[in-house]
Amino acid sequence: MSFANLKKQSKSGSLTEKLIKQVEKLNDKTSNVDERIWKPSVDKSGNGYAIIRFLPEAEGSELPWVRLYTHAFQGPGGWYIENSLTTKQGVKDPVSEHNSQLWNSGSEANKEIARKQKRRLSYYSNIYVVSDPSNPENEGKVFLYKYGKKIFDKIQEAMKPEFADEDPINPFDFWQGANFKLKIRRVEGYQNYDKSEFDSPSALFDEDAKLEKIYNAEYDLSELISDDKFKSYDELKKRLAYVLGTNQPTKKVDPEVAEEDATWERERRGDYSESATPTPEPVIAASEDEDDESLSYFSKLVNS
Repeated sequence: MSFANLKKQSKSGSLTEKLIKQVEKLNDKTSNVDERIWKPSVDKSGNGYAIIRFLPEAEGSELPWVRLYTHAFQGPGGWYIENSLTTKQGVKDPVSEHNSQLWNSGSEANKEIARKQKRRLSYYSNIYVVSDPSNPENEGKVFLYKYGKKIFDKIQEAMKPEFADEDPINPFDFWQGANFKLKIRRVEGYQNYDKSEFDSPSALFDEDAKLEKIYNAEYDLSELISDDKFKSYDELKKRLAYVLGTNQPTKKVDPEVAEEDATWERERRGDYSESATPTPEPVIAASEDEDDESLSYFSKLVNS
């Protein structure tokens, strides 16, 4: 910008207006949210309700879901927030190897460290939002939905019911599937989905034209676990050593700086989901739907 233009914009007030807009953009926490991902809202008590429909696999996909393992924990050198290479079957990950050494040591203290550094399992599916009372503008739209083991267990139970008087359903079927009533409660500090349930089987719509439009709006799930979403083994190992402080003097981490670093890491990877943001605590406690998966994983490591 020339000096003349600078003076002209100063007189018109456009410089100030431009800076204000930039500040508002920086302070807008929703500006970095991935708008493809739907997240249910909860009230001050931690309760939430919505009705969604899981959608069939998109064209070219094998399954209507993908699984993603991640690690998120804090060490002397800062936060470790990375996608785990164990997402890809048969691929080794330095954190998992480190945790297996801790677990196999037999020390309860080491096992506790391994638990705090364990991998987290998330599922992603395409969904159609039938009812979202807190955000009605989402209704009638296709989104990605990130969910955990508890909800996936309910999907499995619907497909393979335990009792003879229950008919199996495919929740991802347009015509023979069922709407999912998502009921969220806060129990002992965690979001609880135990009361969530599938409705009676019914077609999402009777008109094939509507269903085809929804089908064509689905997202490619494979993109979420493509190779570019993962760092190399050596890169992750180097980052792990830095976070654990094994190659540097131990330093005190400023929680505010750590949170900013974590946000930057997520933005760099293109992960803007709110649930991925760690709070500046010494460790991250696991949610109630992660414990069984992680303990089973460590048991397999011991046996191998």
